[in-house]
Amino acid sequence: MLALPLLRREPPALRGEYVLLRAPRHSDYLEWAALRRESRAFLEPWEPRWASDELERSGWRQRMRRYREDFAAGTAIAYLIFENATGRLVGGITMGNIRYGVSQSAQIGYWTGERHAGRGYMQDAVRTLVAHAFGTMRLHRIEAACIPGNARSIRVLEKAGFEREGLLRSYLRINGTWQDHYIYARIAGEARPGGSETRG
Repeated sequence: MLALPLLRREPPALRGEYVLLRAPRHSDYLEWAALRRESRAFLEPWEPRWASDELERSGWRQRMRRYREDFAAGTAIAYLIFENATGRLVGGITMGNIRYGVSQSAQIGYWTGERHAGRGYMQDAVRTLVAHAFGTMRLHRIEAACIPGNARSIRVLEKAGFEREGLLRSYLRINGTWQDHYIYARIAGEARPGGSETRG
């Protein structure tokens, strides 16, 4: 079980070269909803089907409650991603299915607003979160699942030092359809292109 949530009410902010990762706050709702709304067509092919209240304040409150509960349980951490230079919201990243004991592993997922895609923000966010996972959290393995047709996400993971390990058939229900996914992973202590060597 992760000890950190017992000491903190929210995960620590993490600063990368280009982005700041910070826990979502109620005051982020309007900016978050606006970015998600304008990026809907860009995001929907790669995400679970949006709920009817996906962009409503009621849905945001439920999301915030779940984030707090998951963090308190030590099973997941959620961050919003802000550009260092301007403070603008550019996307979000989560680390879920956090396991200790013999596993010491977790899975990451992320999204970027359409107008911020392709600018290196997500690659920096992934590297920053992985460094925290291998360092402070002392995890051993970080996984990410990616639809084979999502070239942008594949590029993010490979530039961040993740290695493709295989194909999981009909793995997740995305936008209403069961989709195959590539499984990518990074292992602590491995020095890979795009990812700095971390502790073993």
